[in-house]
Amino acid sequence: MKLGIIGLPNVGKSTLFNAITNQKAEAANYPFCTIDPNVGLVSVPDKRLEVLTEIHHSKKTVPAVIEFYDIAGLVRGASKGEGLGNKFLSNIREVNAIVHVLRCFEDENIVHVDGQVDPLRDIDTIQMELIFSDLEIMERRAERLTKQAKGDKSVLGELAMTKRIIATLEEGKPARILDFTPEEEKILRGMQLLTTKPMIYVANVAEEEVEKGFEHPYVAKVLECAGEEDAKVVIISAKIEEEISELNLEEKEEFLSELGLPSSGLDRLIEASYDLLGLMSFLTTGEDETRAWTIQKGTKAVDAAGKIHSDIQRGFIRAEIISYPVLMEEANGNMVTAKEKGLVRLEGKEYIMQEGDIVLFRFNV
Repeated sequence: MKLGIIGLPNVGKSTLFNAITNQKAEAANYPFCTIDPNVGLVSVPDKRLEVLTEIHHSKKTVPAVIEFYDIAGLVRGASKGEGLGNKFLSNIREVNAIVHVLRCFEDENIVHVDGQVDPLRDIDTIQMELIFSDLEIMERRAERLTKQAKGDKSVLGELAMTKRIIATLEEGKPARILDFTPEEEKILRGMQLLTTKPMIYVANVAEEEVEKGFEHPYVAKVLECAGEEDAKVVIISAKIEEEISELNLEEKEEFLSELGLPSSGLDRLIEASYDLLGLMSFLTTGEDETRAWTIQKGTKAVDAAGKIHSDIQRGFIRAEIISYPVLMEEANGNMVTAKEKGLVRLEGKEYIMQEGDIVLFRFNV
């Protein structure tokens, strides 16, 4: 999964990126490491992996990972080439979802590019640049399809969809608010429109105001806006994340407890990302390796097998499955006990995978 972090200057975007991509990962072999000047790999926190690794004495633990892209800053007029312009916009097209960091804190020592703090104005500034870019693409497409339709009626459906998107964009609204058929969604994936990307707004608040939650006046406005365009909101203090990045796991939990926070901003951001993109994890475990695999909700067992290796999918026989809670609560984490109690189920190709399924795929090739 690739998440692109965007935002206007001085909103805390780079501070947040540096903090979340330089923390020490809970899983030893996947540290939060920068693999490029503006790309960082982050392990998805999952305590289940630690437990299963200990039970099976696994030689290796492999969590799911997210790629965070610190996308170059945006200025008004980017769609017309201002600032880094097209480079900025092309980078956004590469990600699965956009994380838009908004300044929701006052600080007279940090100048806002537009003079004063106003997260709704900031949303509008960036959203309009994305809309202008998409509008240009869709207008060219409509022109081409209109000519093509004179001799090929099969493109009329795509032309109608294109015009519907144009009308929405001209109203200043993102294309993601529209409903599309599965066939239309297939066409859209090839277009990589910016305003169809799922959006998460990160409200960057002052350290001493994070406890206000969604009652924070700036955050409340962002939440209302997000509801109108099918986006999510996560409250983060980039300063707190910066402090957390210097702590080990035990110190991190103690620090969060003192602040009255159940989890870090990064954890909440990852949770929101999975929810927004309809993702979940299944687990495999044994002496060699304990690993989390990320799949779409609704994935069938045979397709989940293909996530591990195409040969397993091709030679799929059955899946031996037990959910993590059942293993821990009814078999005390012991797989032998689980099998003796009949808790391990045998599932076929059509089984729909569930969050936290522990799986052993049987196959023959």
